[in-house]
Amino acid sequence: MSPPTETQTRPFRFPQTESTVLPDPARFFSPNLLASPLPTNSFFQNFVLDDGDKPEYIHPYLINSSLSSISLSYPSQLSSPDSTYQVFKADLTISSANNTNPSSTHVVSSFSDLGLTLDLPSAGLRFFLVRGSPYLTCVAPTNVSINFSTFHGVIQFYSNSSHTKYTIILDNNQKWVMYTDTPFSAMSNDIPSITSGHGGSTRIMRIAILPDSDPNSEAILDQFSSCYPVSGEAVFGMPFCLEYKWYKKGGVDLLMLAHPLHLQLLAGNSRGITVLDNFKYKGIDGELVGVVGDSWLLKSDPFSVTWYSIGGVKEESYPEIIDALVTDVGALDAASISTNSSSYFYGKLVARAARLGLIAEELSYVDVMPSIQKYLKDTIEPWLEGTFGPNGFLYDAKWGGIVTKLGSTDSGADFGFGLYNDHHYHLGNFLYGIAVLAKIDPAWGRKYRPQAYSLMADFMNLGRRGNSSYPRLRCFDLWKLHSWAAGLTVFADGRNQESTSQAVNAYYSAALMGFAYGDIQLVAIGSTLSAMEIHSAQMWCHVRERDTLYPQDFTRENRLVGILWANKRETRLWFAPPELKECRLGIHLLPLLPISEVLFSEISFARELVAWTLPALAREGVGEGWKGFLYALQGVYDKEGSLGNIRNLNGFDDGNSLTNLLWWIHSRGGDEEERGVRGEKFYWFGHYCH
Repeated sequence: MSPPTETQTRPFRFPQTESTVLPDPARFFSPNLLASPLPTNSFFQNFVLDDGDKPEYIHPYLINSSLSSISLSYPSQLSSPDSTYQVFKADLTISSANNTNPSSTHVVSSFSDLGLTLDLPSAGLRFFLVRGSPYLTCVAPTNVSINFSTFHGVIQFYSNSSHTKYTIILDNNQKWVMYTDTPFSAMSNDIPSITSGHGGSTRIMRIAILPDSDPNSEAILDQFSSCYPVSGEAVFGMPFCLEYKWYKKGGVDLLMLAHPLHLQLLAGNSRGITVLDNFKYKGIDGELVGVVGDSWLLKSDPFSVTWYSIGGVKEESYPEIIDALVTDVGALDAASISTNSSSYFYGKLVARAARLGLIAEELSYVDVMPSIQKYLKDTIEPWLEGTFGPNGFLYDAKWGGIVTKLGSTDSGADFGFGLYNDHHYHLGNFLYGIAVLAKIDPAWGRKYRPQAYSLMADFMNLGRRGNSSYPRLRCFDLWKLHSWAAGLTVFADGRNQESTSQAVNAYYSAALMGFAYGDIQLVAIGSTLSAMEIHSAQMWCHVRERDTLYPQDFTRENRLVGILWANKRETRLWFAPPELKECRLGIHLLPLLPISEVLFSEISFARELVAWTLPALAREGVGEGWKGFLYALQGVYDKEGSLGNIRNLNGFDDGNSLTNLLWWIHSRGGDEEERGVRGEKFYWFGHYCH
């Protein structure tokens, strides 16, 4: 699949702004990187914000860079019914005795989809931090003394006879091994400090903890110690496929680690890799298992990407849905929405109206279409033309992306959109409305195609750094296979995401926009990212009673994660405490769309989730909108009970409607062949991964 471009007609940027709230990237990025768009939700974001001294989880280690040293932690995990998280302790800290400027800091000299290169210029050290590598790789000049310190006590420190392998045993029962490409000399037998030998310009050192999962683990680390990765690329090929290509140096065979979702998507893959089933590292995302091979093919089963319900609606249900549709369309008021200056809530109202349009099309009830079309034009155009007075889209050249007028001067406005938080959520809603309007009115779609593609590219550009106004995949993490939403804010536990369903909506909406514009590449990439986002939500945020991924006390009390962090799982939401379970369910289901059926395809889990949530409705003051999402999920297995509950609702989420809920319930159950399948499917791409 070739990457989607910002537009196939002409490049478009919204008016440029000088934001007063964005940090300056110049301190931590190499000067050669500053001219190109920079990542704003990446796995190493903590390294380039504020003082750059908060740890990041570079699987399997938590890594902290503080001024002129690097600290590694093989983290332990603590758990309660409300959270589970990894604890950072500086198991090993690596620094240079030759440091010329102790107050200097690290510099990101390069980065890729799967790793980064972190330099300590004053110490003369370079670290290749590649995700999933069981080793930390350090490049040191000759005659540089490298010091090791630790939070723990050192029990033993010794080398092999050739001084190319060192072992450190700590008093917390950890055993670390260090490999060097040429002999290093130990400066002390009890305080870890080594110096490289003479000759050549650099020396390579690799450091790994010895996992206790396999008695052969040390022999495995010995075997693969000479081959090290320097970076990694994720390549979009056929639809629903993603290929990892690691760039390596040294030996022949590359040893990496795969998390549980990797292993699921690698199933049946015979592309010359070897899975070492017993070689495992622990981690908050599940066990990390050894894989030998420098090219992996991750393959998801294809699914339907449709405008309409996957199975269709029986005609006897049309009258009830149409009655609600007429009422909901009659209440559309473009003037009243203009008083809402929030890019998030405004976008939700646009997408809500677009849902009404697609439901009307599905039911062939065209009478309401002119009103819906006019409403969408009147609400979307001011944001695309820059004429919406209270707010609007602007372009920030410092990091390379779209910010809002309000967000450019207020870091808290638009939920931090001006700091690159939640971009896929906000823009996904606008893309959904644009896709539907471009479908209804192709001439309008052609006119605003440049702006539409610019909004899409802000969070879904696949181009490399030098050829776009936007960074590559602003929110999507190509190693974890889901998005992050935290933006340019420092968090002790790294990036985070709260609403998996809104992330799915962003890429699904982009795929629908590809349908509207006849752009097969955009459909393919949007669908592939949607699939990965769904797999990740089901892996790490849907907590089944039988699951063993998380500690028992956390699993026993929770059916959904609240906030998914790089280094933590929480039951709270940003806007609600853990006991508001209906909010947790709703934030992982909204907006209710045809693809929601794929996201919650496991009927047994839907039952578990509804049963877990229902007691929360006994509280006073539970919002009707949140109840609507609970009853929608009930409809997956209990259509009549759900329908009765929905008919008794007195209100709806601002992005939802009675029409949409009735459409959802009346498209549940039955045999697909009997009811017929509506809408374009992804099958017209023909072939999938090989």
